Amino acid sequence: MNYRTIGDFRVGPIGLGAMPLSIEGRPDETRAMATVHAALDAGVTLLDTADSYHLPGDEPGHNELLVARALAAYGGDTGDVLVTTKGGRGRPADGSWTVTGSPSHLKAAAEASLKRLGVEAIGLYQLHKPDPAVPFEESVGALRDLIDEGKIRFAGISNTDTGQIRQARAILGDRLVSVQNQYSPAVRDSEAELRLCAELGIAFLPWSPLGGISRSSLDGPSQLEPEGFGAFHAVAREHGVSPQQVCLAWLLALSPTVVPIPGASRPETIRDSAGAADLLLRAQEIRRLDAAVGRP
Repeated sequence: MNYRTIGDFRVGPIGLGAMPLSIEGRPDETRAMATVHAALDAGVTLLDTADSYHLPGDEPGHNELLVARALAAYGGDTGDVLVTTKGGRGRPADGSWTVTGSPSHLKAAAEASLKRLGVEAIGLYQLHKPDPAVPFEESVGALRDLIDEGKIRFAGISNTDTGQIRQARAILGDRLVSVQNQYSPAVRDSEAELRLCAELGIAFLPWSPLGGISRSSLDGPSQLEPEGFGAFHAVAREHGVSPQQVCLAWLLALSPTVVPIPGASRPETIRDSAGAADLLLRAQEIRRLDAAVGRP
C-alpha cells in the first residue's frame, strides 16, 4: 500500500471517519469495534474522531472513548496509527451543532480529549470549525499553545477558507499539517482550499468524500444521484469494483496531499473503502470523472 504524509506521520491513503459509530443510528458496540478493527486490518492508520461525536445531549467524548477501547482491544500492532480528534463544537439535546472557539474552551476540550484517548500527547488536534464570535487568530493561538505545552504534536483546522488557511499557517508555521473540509463529487466548494493545501504541502482531509455516490450495486447509479455521476459506476464496472472505491481513488489522484476519511459503521464498508488505496485509475478515466463532476 502507498502511504501519505501528515506532519511527521506516515498514514495509509484512506482514513476512517469514525463519527457514524457514535451519532444517531449508530451500531451497537460489538459492530462498532469490529468496524475499527476491520479498518486496521485493511491498512487504515488514520482514525478521525471528535469530542462532539455523540448523541444529542449526551456527555462529550463517546467516539473518542470508543476509538480508544477499539485500539486497546486490537490484537495487532497499533504503533503507526494516528488518531486525530477535534474540539470546538457541541451537541446539545436539540440535536444542533454549536460552535465554541474560545481559547479557554479549546484548551479544556483538548485536555479532556487527551484523557479519553489515554495518550501522552494527541498526534493531531483540529479546530472543528471557526467561531464567528471569536477572532480566528485567538482560536488558532490556542492550538499553538497546546503544541508548545506538549499536549498535542500537530494542529489542523476544519471547515475553513483559503484566507484562514494562510492565517493559520502564519501563526503555526509547519506545525499546521492538515485542513479538513467537505469535498466530494457533489460538493466541491473547497476546490481552492484543496489546491492551496497541495501548494503548501498541507494534508487535505475530505470529509463526506462519497457525497453524490450512492451505496448501490455496480448495476448503475441511483435515481438520487446527479446526472453524469453514472461515470463513477461505469468506471467501477470496468474495474470490477464499487463506485465508492472509484470515487475515493479519484480523490487520491487529485493531489498527493489528499487523504479521504469516509465514514463507516460496518466492517464491510470500510474494507471496501480501504481498497481504493490499491485502485489505479488511468489518466483518461480521471479526465472522464473530472468531466462528470464539472471539474476543470
